[in-house]
Amino acid sequence: MLQIVSVKFHHAGRHYDFNAQGLELPPGSKVVVETDRGRALAEVVTAPREVAEDQAPEGLKTVLRIATEDDITQAKTNTAREKDAIRYCQERIRARQMEMKLVRAEYAFDGSKILFYFTAEGRIDFRELVKDLAHYFHTRIEMRQIGVRDEAKLVGGLGICGRELCCCSFLTEFYPVSVKMAKEQGLALNPTKISGQCGRLLCCLGYEFESYCELRKGMPKCGKKTSWNNQDWEVTAQNVLGRKVTLRQADGTIRNVTMQEFEAGHPDTPAPSASASGADQPPRSQGHRQKSRPAPQPLRTAPPPPLVTPPAAAPENKDSIDEDTTKPGNRRRRRRRRKNNRPPAPDSQGE
Repeated sequence: MLQIVSVKFHHAGRHYDFNAQGLELPPGSKVVVETDRGRALAEVVTAPREVAEDQAPEGLKTVLRIATEDDITQAKTNTAREKDAIRYCQERIRARQMEMKLVRAEYAFDGSKILFYFTAEGRIDFRELVKDLAHYFHTRIEMRQIGVRDEAKLVGGLGICGRELCCCSFLTEFYPVSVKMAKEQGLALNPTKISGQCGRLLCCLGYEFESYCELRKGMPKCGKKTSWNNQDWEVTAQNVLGRKVTLRQADGTIRNVTMQEFEAGHPDTPAPSASASGADQPPRSQGHRQKSRPAPQPLRTAPPPPLVTPPAAAPENKDSIDEDTTKPGNRRRRRRRRKNNRPPAPDSQGE
């Protein structure tokens, strides 16, 4: 079993798992961890938990030690030096007239590298800028281009609700947000009202999206013609959270009813009654015609073998013999028999 602890490197930053190595790490404590970019100072989010070795994430790094006073002091010194790095980098950007916006500078824990975050519309050739920065700070320089959402997370600020931005206060990861979420909640599709400081859709649109979808199930849509209390009505508005609908008649009468009242006054669809003849028949599957089966026939036995009888005697009258007269030989024999059986003609007498 391995003990895994979750840590974060920034406030409201993403959580990463590390091997605790049996250390007692209560939430909120500072630790020094080993990363792909070197050592870094992190804060413990959750207490260590035991996980099977086969279920541990791949490439799991380890926690080196609990941070000491010297480690915390060094981190504060690096934070103070970041202001000078931002000031000089902005001067060089203006001098070289580069179309990029510097967002933040961050020193590595051991001071061996400075990481600059910036935003830009497209790709930027910053090779000359890196040379100026490396010559001035005498250390490694890394430039990283980020998006507008990451910029808002690093800079911070207040939202249209008057509270601190979600991304820089508690939101550790960005989730996809669509205009469909605003439509389901009945919000005005005004870009200035549903967009945040970053210019993208508000992250808070997704917080109640699933709740609205569940509450909207079974409610009639706006503009639908319906029947309620044996009268014709039109649905003009919905109150999803209150589970209410607004109905209007042709004469202008308006009623606000709850879904319970609407379902009670709405006529139910009559169930199809089964006919007497069809009640005894087996149900038929929809979309397929049932084939009629033939009536069962009695089992037939093999007929007995025919009895062997002696050949019948030839008839005396030869004319009664059934012969095939279609053949030429049979026709000649028949004419010959007729000629032989013809009676003799009477003798002629002279006068």
